[in-house]
Amino acid sequence: MALKLVLIAVSVLDLIAFSLAVAAEQRRSSAKIATDANSNYCVYDSNGATGLGVCAFLFLMASQILIMAATKCLCCGRPLRPSRSRVWAIVFFITCWMAFFIAEVCLLAGSVRNAYHTKYRPYLSQNPPSCETLRKGVFGAGAAFIFFTGVFSELFYVSYSKTGDGFLPRDTTGIRMGSI
Repeated sequence: MALKLVLIAVSVLDLIAFSLAVAAEQRRSSAKIATDANSNYCVYDSNGATGLGVCAFLFLMASQILIMAATKCLCCGRPLRPSRSRVWAIVFFITCWMAFFIAEVCLLAGSVRNAYHTKYRPYLSQNPPSCETLRKGVFGAGAAFIFFTGVFSELFYVSYSKTGDGFLPRDTTGIRMGSI
């Protein structure tokens, strides 16, 4: 029962983060050059892409915290029984963290860069100012890696839960390094 609850909660958080990242990609800021009496300057439209990116960042982080708390981050919990499930759990653990890191970097960098607006006005210059905006696809890349993080974290959790108790009995027969 707990397995299903954790998977549903993680799926919902990842779905919300994915939706927010896609919405942030659609609402990136745009700029146009405006002319004043003696200068040119950039006018940016107001949007919510920065806020959407930060919210996606936080929802993805909450999802990752939930999955790592449920599994005790693979290293602080119970020992895992040697099996194929343990190998897959370790593989999915590593790929989950790599995808999570890339998604968080894309979301955070996209939010910071989208919030940056050129504040200067070049006086007595013939060149128009450069109205820098966020490149297309940064939040989209974050959304793609949110999807990968969700898939890998859920596969990690299922593999982790299939590893069994992990406690090996003390009275197993086999070769030991003790006395004969």
